[in-house]
Amino acid sequence: MVTSEEQVEGTPMYTVEAHLPVAESFGFTGDLRAATGGQAFPQCVFDHWAEIPGDVTEDGSKVRDIVLDIRRRKALNPEPFPFDHWYDKL
Repeated sequence: MVTSEEQVEGTPMYTVEAHLPVAESFGFTGDLRAATGGQAFPQCVFDHWAEIPGDVTEDGSKVRDIVLDIRRRKALNPEPFPFDHWYDKL
């Protein structure tokens, strides 16, 4: 999500500030440089934590996909979820 965009005075350069989720930032530098012919370069700085919207119990939700991916990467059994063991019920 782009938060600001401004041109540097007297140059053809632009400074663009945006929020990019860490999970979607892998490969961003290469993609940006390829899309701009090597003329653009990012500077990534942590800004804030934000909750990912969605329901981990819902099939096909982004949150569930992230949790399953993490469980696979850590060699944990991804299915079935032990839902009542790792989050509070309302």
